[in-house]
Amino acid sequence: MQHLEPKEVFSQFEAITQIPRPSKKEGKIMEYLRQFAAKHKLACKTDAADNVLISKPATPGYEDKPGIVLQAHTDMVCEKNADTVHNFDTDPIQTYVDGDWLKAKGTTLGADNGIGMAFALAVLASNDLKHPAIECLFTVDEETGLTGAFALGEGFFEGSRLINLDSEDDGEIFIGCAGGIDTLAKFSIEEEAAPQGYFSARVKVSGLLGGHSGDDIEKGRGNANKILVRYLYQVNKETDLRIAHIDGGNLRNAIAREAYADVCVPMAYKEQLRIQLNHFTVEVENELALTDKGVTLSLDSQDMPATVFTKAFSDKILQVLYACPHGVFAMSRTMPGLVETSTNMASVKRQDDKLVVNTSQRSSMESAKYDIMYMVESTFLLAGAEVSHGDGYPGWQPNVDSYLLKVAQDTYRKLAGKEAKVRAIHAGLECGLFLKKYPHLDMISVGPTMTGVHSPNERLSISSTATCWEWLKAILEEA
Repeated sequence: MQHLEPKEVFSQFEAITQIPRPSKKEGKIMEYLRQFAAKHKLACKTDAADNVLISKPATPGYEDKPGIVLQAHTDMVCEKNADTVHNFDTDPIQTYVDGDWLKAKGTTLGADNGIGMAFALAVLASNDLKHPAIECLFTVDEETGLTGAFALGEGFFEGSRLINLDSEDDGEIFIGCAGGIDTLAKFSIEEEAAPQGYFSARVKVSGLLGGHSGDDIEKGRGNANKILVRYLYQVNKETDLRIAHIDGGNLRNAIAREAYADVCVPMAYKEQLRIQLNHFTVEVENELALTDKGVTLSLDSQDMPATVFTKAFSDKILQVLYACPHGVFAMSRTMPGLVETSTNMASVKRQDDKLVVNTSQRSSMESAKYDIMYMVESTFLLAGAEVSHGDGYPGWQPNVDSYLLKVAQDTYRKLAGKEAKVRAIHAGLECGLFLKKYPHLDMISVGPTMTGVHSPNERLSISSTATCWEWLKAILEEA
């Protein structure tokens, strides 16, 4: 990235990409931040959750202005393609430039939210920017539990205005976000010896775009878990199908890109199994032609397993996974084009003697969030699952009278010659939790253009990064 502009931002981001930072394993990046503060002789403190706050005094003439907090989370979603060899605990991200886009080789790039961190560090390292007192808040574990934001104590920072740097659309100002909660279902697996005279195969769904389960949920992309189960359910209607193993998706906040199942059918149905897959593939390709045209379904024969799910358990799992809702449930009545409520069937995994299904629900209305959560819960309870929920997090209600919003709009108009879009986002941001601890905070969220976040298709616009950097500097100078 040494030739990319703005150098002061991309040099910081390049350093960040060299430091492993999976969710809940942010120790190395947090230590890097503390060393960064020491190198630049800036005040730094850490709380019990390992959130880091680095402070920089106001530049001359800005001492009497209210302080501004720049906030970014330090962890990244760790997703890779099946054929990519990469250890997120130890290996740096391998980046490359493709036209105006910065990408990673077979993995997530980590621009969510590494580029937000880079902006904040560039402000801290600068010697020529004009700004009020700056506090840069770096939080942990945003992606898998909002742990840092939940644990943030009152009085940890002093600023009355906060700019969240975790948005993904240049020229857009976010002033609200959805709340969310996870629902986890556990089934006790029932197994028996594999039947005689059966044919065994692995059915796999791959090639999907996946993406963020909040920001991309309305784009009509395929969910590998739902596609796989739909096919298996149809086969089971025609013949006796047994599941030996099923696995799909990874992260609760990512739409499942890949899924597979090891299954057995009577030998007499062997050829029909492949014929039926071919017909089903055409149907799915046609349905996803405009949104997910890379979808691939494959069937490969394999040795018979020693055990399979019992007939009753195979049937139950296919029924509950087919019935479990996924996707957009309701659109906003107040902000056209905004998803109000959704649910994501994120992953299906075997853990010892349990089959675990992880889902996540989101809504900008607190009551609707719990409504969709109970709908998912009821589906699993009817099938006899043990159901639990995460702590959840609140949404961020928009403040159209925000002073920071006005400054951001004015500065963008001067820089770009057009109006910035003011939006709320269906994805979750930490801002809702900040408001619980700091109810008088004036907040906005901005960031450069990114696409494909939470998947190996993640990419960051280089030109947008430059534009957003100029915009951020202008906001700090005018605020």
